[in-house]
Amino acid sequence: MPIYEYQCPHCSHRFEMRQGFNDSAAAICPQCQSRARRLFSPVAIIFKGPGFYVTDEAHNRHNGGGPSKTKSSPPKITSQSND
Repeated sequence: MPIYEYQCPHCSHRFEMRQGFNDSAAAICPQCQSRARRLFSPVAIIFKGPGFYVTDEAHNRHNGGGPSKTKSSPPKITSQSND
C-alpha cells in the first residue's frame, strides 16, 4: 500500500497516511481534525548500471572501453559519362 503525504490548511501540520489505491483521498488532520490536502512531490528515480545516458557511453570510450573509433575514408565520387 502506498504512503501519501498530507498537509492541513488550517494548522499546517504535515503527516503521512498509508492508503490503498481504492481508498478515498480524504484525510483528517490528527491535530485539529480538519480536512487535509494531499501533497504531491517528484519521485526520485535512480538508474543503476551503464548505458542509461549518452554520457555513460562517451565515458566508457574515453577509458578504453566500448566500441573503438575507426576513421573511415570519405566516399569516392565517380563520374558517369553518357557516350
